[in-house]
Amino acid sequence: MCHYCGCRDIPLIKEFIAEHEAVTDLGGDAVRALDAGDRARAAALAGEMAVRLRGHWAGEEAGLFRVMAENEEYAGYVSALVAEHRELDAFLTALDLDDPAQRTAFVRAVDELHEHIAKEEDGLFPASLTELTGDQWDLAMSAWSTVHGRPVAPAGTTDAGA
Repeated sequence: MCHYCGCRDIPLIKEFIAEHEAVTDLGGDAVRALDAGDRARAAALAGEMAVRLRGHWAGEEAGLFRVMAENEEYAGYVSALVAEHRELDAFLTALDLDDPAQRTAFVRAVDELHEHIAKEEDGLFPASLTELTGDQWDLAMSAWSTVHGRPVAPAGTTDAGA
């Protein structure tokens, strides 16, 4: 994970990263529950992960992804990220952790989620610093706020992910 460009100091990006950390924590906890043989706990954690991901994706796609996709250079990159969202959503919706093959696929999906997040945090987020106008940032933050029912935490606060 990079820390050199400064995008992690942008309030909206902080929110996205906090959401990433929350869902990967849930995914890791679910995998550990599976390893311990607690499928019920794993299923509950995977369900919570899916709920949080859907809200996260809605905030990304309605805002930052939308404005980044206005640039032809990033449209394909954003489209691929959205396709990965849809694929994981469909998988999580149909997930049956009583099926051994599904348990294996879930562990793989959690690993792939880390790779997906890296594409955002190490690719799209840093690019947004130089690509977006003030109006586009405003639109992205407004979209996130609408989805989440609260404003983006101001810079310098520790409310990200609250």
